[in-house]
Amino acid sequence: MSQAKQYWLMKTEPESFSIQDLAKCPKKTTFWDGVRNYQARNYMRAMKKGDEVLFYHSSADPPAVVGTATVVGEAYPDRTAWDASNHHFDPKASPTNPIWDMIDIRLGEIFPQPLALEELRGVPALAKMELLRRGSRLSVQPVTKAEFETVLRLSQSAKPAKVAAASKPAKARKRST
Repeated sequence: MSQAKQYWLMKTEPESFSIQDLAKCPKKTTFWDGVRNYQARNYMRAMKKGDEVLFYHSSADPPAVVGTATVVGEAYPDRTAWDASNHHFDPKASPTNPIWDMIDIRLGEIFPQPLALEELRGVPALAKMELLRRGSRLSVQPVTKAEFETVLRLSQSAKPAKVAAASKPAKARKRST
């Protein structure tokens, strides 16, 4: 018996790693590293191949859902945690005590127009979405199938939003937690 597909939202700061950067990766696939929040890490551990992801640019003008991705590799130890030269280094982590995990994702689509956070706040079907809760800061969070499908429908009819360009190559793969 296979597990039902799950839906997620993953936040990234576009100046560190944007959806455009993902589009430039070989096979449009990359690892998602640097999560240093236990609840977000646990959500990543629950992700399965085939799960769908909303890709969200935080610290953007405006913050917005900009596309989708698919989980193509389930959680495995985040080696950046035990690399002292990496800005995600955690001195408590090691290959024998990894603590932190990462997953692999593949680009699904880049929305024709980003869906700004404030636009989403006005959609009744998204009223209970974790992203829209005041003070919600988790970089990885679950969304319901209905919320995911609502966002997809909105992406097809979205009005242009002003979103800062984020096409610089990623030097650091920092994700907000």
